[in-house]
Amino acid sequence: MNPILYAIPVFMATVALEAVLAWRLRGNRTADAGGRIRAIYQFADAVGSLHIGILSRIAAAFPRLLTVGLYILAYQHFAVAQWDKSDPLAWVAAVVVYDFFYYWKHRANHEVRIMWAGHVTHHNSEYFNLSTALRQSSTTFVFDWMFYLPMAVMGVPPEMWVTAALIDLLYQYWTHTELIGRLGWFDRVFVSPSNHRVHHGQDDYCIDRNYGGILVLWDRLFGTFADERDGPITYGVRTPLRSVNPLWGNLHYYTVIWRDVRAARGLGAKLEALFAPPSGWQDEHVAGFDPVAFERHEVQVPPVLTRYVGAQLVVSMLLACVFLYLFPRWEAWQGALAAAWMVAALVAPAGLMEGHRWGRWLEALRWAVALPVAWLLFL
Repeated sequence: MNPILYAIPVFMATVALEAVLAWRLRGNRTADAGGRIRAIYQFADAVGSLHIGILSRIAAAFPRLLTVGLYILAYQHFAVAQWDKSDPLAWVAAVVVYDFFYYWKHRANHEVRIMWAGHVTHHNSEYFNLSTALRQSSTTFVFDWMFYLPMAVMGVPPEMWVTAALIDLLYQYWTHTELIGRLGWFDRVFVSPSNHRVHHGQDDYCIDRNYGGILVLWDRLFGTFADERDGPITYGVRTPLRSVNPLWGNLHYYTVIWRDVRAARGLGAKLEALFAPPSGWQDEHVAGFDPVAFERHEVQVPPVLTRYVGAQLVVSMLLACVFLYLFPRWEAWQGALAAAWMVAALVAPAGLMEGHRWGRWLEALRWAVALPVAWLLFL
């Protein structure tokens, strides 16, 4: 059974707990660089992050067998050693080795433009809380699996690799919060909320820093560490999303790259549009950022719609669990049909919150076909 099924209730409970604590401890408020009061949680943003998280789990169900299968093939044909699965230290070593390759994968996701197009989904939120942690991309699987093939060659069994990946992923969840301050020596060794806040900042000193998953020692070793400074961090990216649509959240930067590739003249310029760092090969320094002038994108949702969208989020969470549980048992067409209905269930509320007419039509359509879809899925 997919272990994420067990994690989803924990994620939802802790997001709710953090939101309550944010209200009780700080009134859900903190100050930005300009001294303005800002929220720690904002309804539309949090829902958008959770919708993106659900979409990522649905999308990941399809290529999972392929990416795991490629690792198994590499392990079976190219492994130069055999790790002892009965040795607890071997499991610890597998996590450390995985985290090392995660560092380089994560760094490439920031420094190669076509990879950043997928990873930017995780950074699009201009808030930093536990819901942001669940804002995972649906497209990064295209490149990410390649970075772990050296583990297969080293002889790390597939079971160890999958377990190490899950540990690394789950560890990173708790580091997405503003409610935990600095932790002394812990910040110098492990990824913590303090140094991960830096990673999500768009302030000048935050750009391309603190890539580690569990250990921040990799950043110290390879020169990408930055300590959190006094004063608020401005979260988000320099190419703002300005939307809570989960599909657009995953695809918008690909459209930027496509536009630049089409406009580029010559092979070198086209390759730069695809593979250069997001700032481009010609730009040695990212343009300066003025946090005082920055304005968050906030979607204000009427109270009645807030209640409706909140209820539909709970329904979508439950249906996502059903999807993940039944997906291995369905025929391919059933999985595709269920995924299409689920995507509509995530995109329509975004359209409603943003006031688009198509949001009302899509919401009506997906409920109109709900019973026929359910009949086809549960024959």
